[in-house]
Amino acid sequence: MLVEVTMRPRSGPSTPTPVDGIRILAQLPGSWQTSFSHGDSTLTLRIDTSDDTTAAQIAATVTQVLTDPAISHWHVYACRPLNSGPPRIPGQEIPGDV
Repeated sequence: MLVEVTMRPRSGPSTPTPVDGIRILAQLPGSWQTSFSHGDSTLTLRIDTSDDTTAAQIAATVTQVLTDPAISHWHVYACRPLNSGPPRIPGQEIPGDV
């Protein structure tokens, strides 16, 4: 499953640093393909598990990682699956769709 996990600071303004992102990625399963980006007040992880792991399981794993005191000032704000196929238009039939 390919997901995007958005994290925000638990309280108050916080400027994300690459160190925070690296610390988080280092604690995720090594078999996951990961990357991160950061904005003004968010960290965004892109995670591809290449298996049937659900978005909820990924969010739970990231939440567990965030119990580390060095990165506990972050929390999972959103975890959304990303479509790995071509963009879909609502109502459009795609051959082979079930």
